[in-house]
Amino acid sequence: MFKKREEVAVIIQARLASQRVPEKMIRPFAKTTLLDVLFEKLSQLKSISIKQVYISAYDEPIKDVAKKHNLKIFHRSRESAFEETKMPIIFEWYDKLPNQYKYVIIISACNPLLKVETIDNFIEEFLESEESGLFAVIPKKTYYWDSNGKAITDWKGSPGMNTKYVDLVYEAAHCLYASRLDLIEKGYWMSDKLPEGLSLFEMEELEAFDIDYEWQFRVGEKLYEEFMDPRTR
Repeated sequence: MFKKREEVAVIIQARLASQRVPEKMIRPFAKTTLLDVLFEKLSQLKSISIKQVYISAYDEPIKDVAKKHNLKIFHRSRESAFEETKMPIIFEWYDKLPNQYKYVIIISACNPLLKVETIDNFIEEFLESEESGLFAVIPKKTYYWDSNGKAITDWKGSPGMNTKYVDLVYEAAHCLYASRLDLIEKGYWMSDKLPEGLSLFEMEELEAFDIDYEWQFRVGEKLYEEFMDPRTR
């Protein structure tokens, strides 16, 4: 049985407490901000109503941006905004959303190259899936070693290091996540406890460009201006 569209909430987690790139959510970015970039995309979604989108925020400047886009606000606690590791605190909305919601989709605002079409495809795939969760990944064919220097890549007896012989692996895209809310309440996704029936959603690596460091903010801005900004097309 397919998931009901109206039972899905979309959550955007945002805060100003980032230490590596201070206030990256509202800093000038290609004559806009990372938050505005994502919120504009959300207004163009065909898969789900903008009325089902919540911005989880503690900081007033972030709430102001959300209000400008007429988005619903989950008023995040100060403890949640400054927490770094405890997921039940970071995801404190998991048992506080309106009862109509049975599923949640989390979208990161740190990936400015993420396309509207990709978000729509992710949501539709989750809605049509029987699985309990969906996780965006980047397909990779390359070589990996563990911390002891031991190769963990199997290249199937290739005479040389040729990636066409390498088994396909998947890297977390860190931008799109989906789950049943009751699983989060039971502790799944809160640590290393992942639910059974998790499906992987393959996406392009460029779209998953993630801004965690200052150099990525600067590079991401240039990439956005070249590939995404409608004013440069």
